[in-house]
Amino acid sequence: MPMQQRPKTPAVPPPLPGGATRLFVILGDPVAQVQAPRLMNQLFHEEHRDAVMLPVHVAPDALSTVMRGLQGIGNLDGILVTIPHKFAICEFIDHPSEMVRLTGAANALRRDADGRWSGENFDGRGFVAGLHDQGHATEGRRAALVGTGGAGVAIGAALVAAGVRSLAVTDLAPDKAIELVARLDTLRPGVARFEPAINWREVDLAINATPLGLRADDPLPFDVAALRADALVAEVIMKPARTALLEAAARRGLATQPGLHMLASQIALYRTFFGLDG
Repeated sequence: MPMQQRPKTPAVPPPLPGGATRLFVILGDPVAQVQAPRLMNQLFHEEHRDAVMLPVHVAPDALSTVMRGLQGIGNLDGILVTIPHKFAICEFIDHPSEMVRLTGAANALRRDADGRWSGENFDGRGFVAGLHDQGHATEGRRAALVGTGGAGVAIGAALVAAGVRSLAVTDLAPDKAIELVARLDTLRPGVARFEPAINWREVDLAINATPLGLRADDPLPFDVAALRADALVAEVIMKPARTALLEAAARRGLATQPGLHMLASQIALYRTFFGLDG
């Protein structure tokens, strides 16, 4: 006689927000691509925390109005920030971290006990940790960074701190790239350099820190055909998970690093920053 299978225990749905729910938001324009709410809400659910993170679509010209409103919400404990607000958000930070002061950009704000706001930029540490978690070393590598937006500046700083041999930096706005190189010289002089036309044959870690790849019709940020066979191609874009750049690199047989690893490695950092460890 066949054994009877036990009925599966139904999954317990996450609790609905109530009057005591703590709020977190992520700001961006666009915002449909963000993955942080899914990962943070999963964390809240697994740890039985009465908290929720919501995406908030904010155009640049509305950022000041929205931030004044958010900072006036008493049960709002934290704010994450994505493109294009990582530089402008610094205006609303009372206590910037060393990384925020170095890069001029932030991606996380926390309400402190005194009601003031601390700011941090975890993009760089998350990116480097994501590389290491996937078995990719940073020390001694010859890296190239395309894009010096809010994520790019933090990644550049973290790579220099993590011991890359060299870092070539380029951007469609040369002044931004030159400014970043000057900031990074305060960490390790001479490691970073501005290159308007990167020699990709000298690169073994190629990083796209631009928004190119969010849309299907975007051009590639650089030509993977020019890279060495042992190069690693890394993304900051998380949706789509496999961008056209990563697909082109894979077709060449190059190692690739999707952008989601950068975010996944930041969750533990957010957890500590927002005081969720206890």
